[in-house]
Amino acid sequence: MRNVRRLVTALAAAGAVILGTPASAHAGAIGSTPVRTFEYSVGGMTVKVPTGCMLTHIIRGNGRKITYQNAGVGCAFVAALGTGFCNWRIDFTYADTNNRTYRTSRGRTHAECKIDPMRTNPPQTLPRYGKACARLYVNGVRRVSQCHHITK
Repeated sequence: MRNVRRLVTALAAAGAVILGTPASAHAGAIGSTPVRTFEYSVGGMTVKVPTGCMLTHIIRGNGRKITYQNAGVGCAFVAALGTGFCNWRIDFTYADTNNRTYRTSRGRTHAECKIDPMRTNPPQTLPRYGKACARLYVNGVRRVSQCHHITK
């Protein structure tokens, strides 16, 4: 049942992105970006992440004040049956309106393999308008990013 809920949430978020819902953080935003297929090595074993996973980034707040921020990966179909993501971390980055990153909240690297990695960041007030991004790293390599514009 948990996987069904994740699938429904991921598909709904993907539909919102495809339909062109704006991603500004006046009251909140949710967006998903597909994780491209890739392979990586863990302990001498090759792990393949197939098509079917999405990084979903949720942000709530008003203006520069973020009251809630979460990012996680949801997988469906064949991808949900795989090993998942090993040696993963999720970072949150913040850039100004000139696209210069001024803050990174680096997540902890998790050695275990998870099909549904997730991270929540604490509330905060940003010093500048611009954008907030969630970034998934696997084995130290950035695999996908999902961003929202932070506007007045």
